[in-house]
Amino acid sequence: MTVWQRARGRSAPWFLLPALALLAVFVVWPLLRAGWWSFTNADLLSPERSQGVGLANYADLAGDGRFRRAFGNTWLFALLVVPLQTVGAFFLALWVNRPEPAWRWLRAVFFVPVVVAMPVLAVLWTLLYQPAQGGEMGPVNAALAVFGVPPQAWLRDPTLALPAIAFMSIWQGVGLQMMVFLAGLQGVSKELLDAARIDGAGAWQRVWNVVIPAMRNTIIFVVTVTTILAFRIFVQPYLMTRGGPGNSTLSLIQSVYEMTFISQDLGRACAAAMAFLLLVGGLTWLQRRLLKEERE
Repeated sequence: MTVWQRARGRSAPWFLLPALALLAVFVVWPLLRAGWWSFTNADLLSPERSQGVGLANYADLAGDGRFRRAFGNTWLFALLVVPLQTVGAFFLALWVNRPEPAWRWLRAVFFVPVVVAMPVLAVLWTLLYQPAQGGEMGPVNAALAVFGVPPQAWLRDPTLALPAIAFMSIWQGVGLQMMVFLAGLQGVSKELLDAARIDGAGAWQRVWNVVIPAMRNTIIFVVTVTTILAFRIFVQPYLMTRGGPGNSTLSLIQSVYEMTFISQDLGRACAAAMAFLLLVGGLTWLQRRLLKEERE
């Protein structure tokens, strides 16, 4: 190793220092502070007067029916969104993975909802889901009426509200996963696909036996990111239903928000946030352990 290489190696940590300082100030310190507050009775307006309460906040959350409902709603939302969005994005990527310019425009069309602000889309879909009122109804009910489906109160029915929001979220986010899958498809060996075609493999056999194994790491990445984003649901139900009707769309993040800024119970809110962090972190770790990403 030359003198110049040794000098460059010694100077490298200094270039990392600004990023590490920002990480410590805006991520590590707030996380440690929230963890400490979760064991206290801290109030939002006067956290410095907090007193330790041990595990009382966590025990209180375990016995809180509204928090358990939010927990169950968030799980159900993730179970609806993650598989449907992942599979839908994968097949969309297969469909638009063509070199002609017209297909590039179609990719852009699918990606547009991703870059539109979620509050705007939430208001738009609230109007689309409008139930029949007098002689008028929302576009979704009007379209279903063509097929003989009676109008539904999508956001006012406790059994339909969460699936309706999940459908809207899948529509909004599928373009992002599609673009990731498109990038992964570029790495699939053309020689293997041609060999499979010569051997008589049909389109579905090529996808199942060549494309999917070659995109294993990409699929793991998409599933992991989609899961994290699904558990972070907040804007859609908060703007479209305020967590109703009957807490049927209440999410974990909305529950933490209400504890913090409405009840001003900072200690309990931090306990809920730490439980949420452990849930998402544990689930992500479990996914990666079970799927076992391949290293090249």
